[in-house]
Amino acid sequence: MPKPNYKYEKRQREIAKQKKKAEKLKRKQEQKKPEVEEKNEQKDESEKEETSPE
Repeated sequence: MPKPNYKYEKRQREIAKQKKKAEKLKRKQEQKKPEVEEKNEQKDESEKEETSPE
């Protein structure tokens, strides 16, 4: 019976964890991105209102 390769199995689990973590971080950044863009648009609009003397 062949001996199990524990180092290989452990490395595969570590790689899977890293991929999952990277994907999760990417999803969080994508969710956060639209919020930041909306805030920037609101900021731009408020600046336009303040600068127009009409």
